[in-house]
Amino acid sequence: MNAKHSPNAAEQAVSAAHAANDRAELARLYGEAADRFAAEGDVDRACFFYTHAFVHALEDGAPSAIHYERILRKYGRQ
Repeated sequence: MNAKHSPNAAEQAVSAAHAANDRAELARLYGEAADRFAAEGDVDRACFFYTHAFVHALEDGAPSAIHYERILRKYGRQ
């Protein structure tokens, strides 16, 4: 696993984004984590992170909220 995607680096990036109240970055980071879990077939864990990505995207007014909502609906998590 490269350092960019290590759990520790991801946790630090999320912590920094929370500290900066950077909703767009939080949506992106949670979305990336969700995509990785979805690719591994862990739908429950992926949906947990997609939900966080969706909420932060909504709070930011980002168009990516639509993308995350569609994914959650696809998995029956509306």
